[in-house]
Amino acid sequence: MSDPAHPGSTVLARLDHALARVEFVTAAIAGLTIFFLMLFAILNIALRKFSDFLLWAGVESKPDWINPVFGYIDVVELSMVLFAVLCISYTQRLGGHVRMEILLNKLSGRTLWIVEALTTLAAICIIAVLARYSVNYFLNAYNIGDSTIDAELPTWPAKLIIPLAFAILLARLSLQLAGYLRLAAYPDAAPVAVPLIAKAEEIARHEIEGATIEIDEIEHDFETGGR
Repeated sequence: MSDPAHPGSTVLARLDHALARVEFVTAAIAGLTIFFLMLFAILNIALRKFSDFLLWAGVESKPDWINPVFGYIDVVELSMVLFAVLCISYTQRLGGHVRMEILLNKLSGRTLWIVEALTTLAAICIIAVLARYSVNYFLNAYNIGDSTIDAELPTWPAKLIIPLAFAILLARLSLQLAGYLRLAAYPDAAPVAVPLIAKAEEIARHEIEGATIEIDEIEHDFETGGR
């Protein structure tokens, strides 16, 4: 959401909305990758068990497709990078990453936003270095024709995903840094392009409220016989 009363809110809100669309697509790709890898694993296991059954039954000749999927491990190894890094920026936008908030929970106002800006700046520096070296690894794999051992699949497409994911994350961190600096300058402004981290007390209250609702529903179903 934007805050017209303070400078920069409209631009930040638009950039945040545009980047959020990209992050949603990358997170969806990561989720679909996990889903299809599960189906791929089921297919591989089914073919392996069926092949073992035919061997146990004494069937000497069988179609070539009734065998474990060739290069299964190679495909899984290359696909893991999709759900390992593509959803990092999406998680960062929602504030779902793991971090220590013992000190941050005791801060408020301009001090909180300054500390958040400094930690975000540190994250930008670290990710920028990682992105730089990940590009080198991709170029090296592309130039030498690096491939997996078994099926000899090229590894450069998987290694290209890493700098792309880091580039999206750098864009997200840069937006958040701008958002924190804006809040440091205008502490009474509405937060834009920054995650709002709930305090431990708020999380506990929501969990208690949710548990209470579930208990009330169970008691109601028990009293009415599930009607």
